[in-house]
Amino acid sequence: MTLSLFDQFMSPWFMGVPLLAISLIFPWILLPMPTLRWLNSRLLTVQNWFIGRFTHQTFLPLNVEGHKWALLLTSLMLFLITLNMLGLLPYTFTPTTQLSLNLGLAVPLWLATVIIGMRNQPTAALGHLLPEGTPTLLIPVLIIIETISLFIRPFALGVRLTANLTAGHLLIQLVSMAVMVLLPLMPTVAALTAILLIMLTLLEIAVAMIQAYVFVLLLSLYLQENV
Repeated sequence: MTLSLFDQFMSPWFMGVPLLAISLIFPWILLPMPTLRWLNSRLLTVQNWFIGRFTHQTFLPLNVEGHKWALLLTSLMLFLITLNMLGLLPYTFTPTTQLSLNLGLAVPLWLATVIIGMRNQPTAALGHLLPEGTPTLLIPVLIIIETISLFIRPFALGVRLTANLTAGHLLIQLVSMAVMVLLPLMPTVAALTAILLIMLTLLEIAVAMIQAYVFVLLLSLYLQENV
């Protein structure tokens, strides 16, 4: 029973082809594409409005130097949203339930923000390791604590995304198994449980979007400290 619950988080293979690679390519089909028509379609208009609002809200507190990351972080947010929602479709796989993939996204981007801070303003970047007005006796301890907190940031990004999606998918699978078991025994209870399953699926869609936004928002906050 335990293995069957966690089989959904294993990277499946089909005819020797890893479906993880295919699922990573698929989200790009859903991104808005330019059109040759004079007027955009309703879908393209909504997509452009959403991207514009997200970019405006994310980069509002950043200075001009941080706006260079607009294309990268906006594309990352759209990419994560589509990857997070892949697991809600039948016979698909959610790549972002794999910690290795999330760390592969979080570590290079976090390291890029740190390198930018060290290159452009090394004094201010190193100043974050020691708050102003710290007593002399606490200086070594605080430097060690702030250094650990700095290096734990990418792992917090990856673990947060993995844990939230894993917990949601496990809960959906458990409730769906309960519906299948209760259906021949107590149809009324099974129907009520199915309603709960639908509500849980809607909640998981919201979680998939929110976690992608939180991932990018935290990266923008790390960038704000270094530009």
